[in-house]
Amino acid sequence: MNDTPSTPPQTGSVQPGDVDSIPDVLERICARTRVDVAQRAKVMTLKEITARAREVNTPPRGFGQALKQKTADHQVGLIAEIKKASPSAGILRPDYEPTEIAQEYEKAGAACLSVLTEGSCFHGCAEDLTRVREACRLPLLRKDFIIDPWQVHESRLIGADCILLIMAILTDAEAAELLDIARGLDMDVLVEVHDETELNRALALDTSLIGINNRNLKTLQTDIETTCRLAPLVPPDRIIVSESGIRTHADVMKLNAIGASGFLVGESLLRQEDVGAAVHALLGTTPGAPAPAAP
Repeated sequence: MNDTPSTPPQTGSVQPGDVDSIPDVLERICARTRVDVAQRAKVMTLKEITARAREVNTPPRGFGQALKQKTADHQVGLIAEIKKASPSAGILRPDYEPTEIAQEYEKAGAACLSVLTEGSCFHGCAEDLTRVREACRLPLLRKDFIIDPWQVHESRLIGADCILLIMAILTDAEAAELLDIARGLDMDVLVEVHDETELNRALALDTSLIGINNRNLKTLQTDIETTCRLAPLVPPDRIIVSESGIRTHADVMKLNAIGASGFLVGESLLRQEDVGAAVHALLGTTPGAPAPAAP
């Protein structure tokens, strides 16, 4: 898994010099991603990276299974996020060291980890995920703006166990294609939605992992009531992951009570000097003690 490619997305009409003029943050990130992927594909073609991804023989760690096991054990399925910055918060940790954060998260009881690999707004890179995989044993979600098959194959090559597909930036056909590729590479897929329309589209896909993002894409504000509104619409055979805006143990318990079994949390943990202690506070656990059962 150390053979990290120099990384590309599908080509688009946007040129590198045009990206910064796009007002919408999400559109700007996707435009930059397309430019980046097109450039990387010149170094390693889709055919080449597809062949290399298929040669990876390290078994995935089972992202979805880890969340299911936490539910079976009546425990909270925390997906602790590793990122240096975000568009809404800026730099979160000037002393950012992904491997140390991963080890503290694992020790404190996280079920899985999410690693940001997007560079322009989140200051991440593919190498961060590879290093984190070497430093811990937890399943890893590659958190990025995946819009092209090249990125899916790259995800397997760098060590991801699960990828994120954001319905707000994909057509139904694109989402289905990327999901099929990921499945063919034995990776899980977390499909992210923000509203009822996106949820209905996601439920038509063959995935058990539904992520409900509590962040408003236009204002960048968060409200966990988004999960409270959408969770009852998700069939019981799917795993609900609530994302963003989760700050306290009370938030976790409220969301767990309405059906969420996974909780993707980053900013509220990373702002704390002791991220391990922050995980324990969020989970309602004591260092060295058995994890309490979720209600």
